[in-house]
Amino acid sequence: MELFDVYPLYDITPVSAKGLTLVDDHGVEYLDLYGGHAVISIGHGHPRYVNRVKEQLDKIGFYSNAVQNPLQQQLMDALGALSGCDDYRLFLCNSGAEANENALKLASFHTGKSRVIAFHNSFHGRTSAAVATTDNPGINAPINKQQQVTFLNFNDLSSLEKELQKGDVCAVILEAIQGVGGLDEPSTPFYRELSKLCHEHNVVLIADEVQSGFGRSGKFFAFQHHGVDPDIISIAKGMGNGFPVGGILIHPKFKASHGMLGTTFGGNHLACAASLAVLEVLEEEQLIRNASEMGEYFTSCASGIPEVKRVKGKGLMLGLEFDFEVAPLRKRLIVNQHIFTGSAKDKHVLRILPALNVSREQIDQFFTALKKELA
Repeated sequence: MELFDVYPLYDITPVSAKGLTLVDDHGVEYLDLYGGHAVISIGHGHPRYVNRVKEQLDKIGFYSNAVQNPLQQQLMDALGALSGCDDYRLFLCNSGAEANENALKLASFHTGKSRVIAFHNSFHGRTSAAVATTDNPGINAPINKQQQVTFLNFNDLSSLEKELQKGDVCAVILEAIQGVGGLDEPSTPFYRELSKLCHEHNVVLIADEVQSGFGRSGKFFAFQHHGVDPDIISIAKGMGNGFPVGGILIHPKFKASHGMLGTTFGGNHLACAASLAVLEVLEEEQLIRNASEMGEYFTSCASGIPEVKRVKGKGLMLGLEFDFEVAPLRKRLIVNQHIFTGSAKDKHVLRILPALNVSREQIDQFFTALKKELA
């Protein structure tokens, strides 16, 4: 049997990892400034995380949501306290795509409507309605294109209001910082007016925080930079530091009923233990503050490099924009400098998504390497 060939692979085989360091099967060390698509939030092999998961596995790893699981309540308490969203309800699932699927489904249940407004360069997942709201025709199969989705530009209030006035929209979904798309952001006035218009037209506002959540932007959620209150917040990636876990935070105005949403693996004991460990480390080590401070330091370092046209994003969800396509540069950074970075839909943007405990020294290491490769 062979793998279905859908991923272009670098010829690198990591066999161990600690903090922000990956080690391959030849003993070569790599600085990880990508975290497997922003998944590694507290560093590889963090002892609190490892111990939490190991201890839970010794007790019980999984049983269905048909029984009580006190870890879910512990997770809700910790998540509510640290995020400031303690009045929301939590539904747990397994991934960002699944989180957005459930968010869109719940919005449609709530409004009785089906059309969705999304934004150009968005990425919300690869399944069903989530991929239909993703602005990439190449990954939308005909079965996905049956969904009713309208794509708009950020900051285009006139078009947004015209679409909402048609009365058939169930939800508006957006990333406060676009991940795969290339770190573009809506302005604060636009996000606030969007929130107001959604409320006026009984349209559900979904904040996709799958990549930007759990402290990555320098606040717990990126929408908190704009002072809005979404109806549903989707979460995943950094939530489990590598363990598959996702979910949605749901405003109390939504009424639940048995069977409305469901999941086999979501909210299992190991997933809750992993996410609890992440929240504990974020708080104890003040990693959200570190994300903000290191983001500012990174930006200051980048300002001295003439080839960098601008730094995009916030906190440790960053992109360096060049006037050339960055794929060859990214490859040289991996092969020559042993540093992992990321790409984006915008081929001129190099994405930087390190664990939130990245240090100044590691950022300095990156910029020393970058200058060598640019030279």
